[in-house]
Order: sequence, then C-alpha cells, then structure tokens
Amino acid sequence: MNINTSYTAGRLTIFLAGELDHHEARNAIRSIEELLDEYMPRDCVLELSGLSFMDSSGIAVIIRVSRRMKTLGGRAWIENPAKQPQRVIDAAGIDRLVPVALGK
Repeated sequence: MNINTSYTAGRLTIFLAGELDHHEARNAIRSIEELLDEYMPRDCVLELSGLSFMDSSGIAVIIRVSRRMKTLGGRAWIENPAKQPQRVIDAAGIDRLVPVALGK
C-alpha cells in the first residue's frame, strides 16, 4: 500500500492506494498518526480513489483517524472511495460516523 499526502491551508489529504488489509492496517495507522502529529491539521481527508481493496481493518483505520481528529479539535472525512472499499464502508455503516463524499 502507498500513502501520499497533500497539505494546504490546514487540510491534510491522505491518498491511500493499493490494498488495505490486516497486514497493512497497522503500518497505515502508524504512518497516518505520524502525519497528524507532524501537520496538526484542522481537517483530514482520506482520499480512497486509489484503494483497490479494503477489508474491515480499513474501517478500523478510518475510525482511528476520525477519533484522533476529534481529539485534535478537527474533522475527518472520506472522499472518492473506489467501488470495493465503498461496499465495505456501506456494509459497516461507517458513513454514520464519518462523512463520505462521493465522486469528483
């Protein structure tokens, strides 16, 4: 899995690409928490258009980011999930906790 970022005006966008499964989730959480510590953003966007696969471990990553942003006094949301990750997000009902913005 690849993680890239963009930071502009208090908004950290984290681009996740590849597969986010239980093998990758621990590293993803560690990397994302380091990014949040470094940038201390007001907003954190998880951009998932490049994510080809996500299992329930991805849901744990999303919830962890959302909770962390709340403790920082900020917001988190998901943008552009690919088809398979969107099905996992829908099945988990995660959109009740973390906003999801579809399509560009």
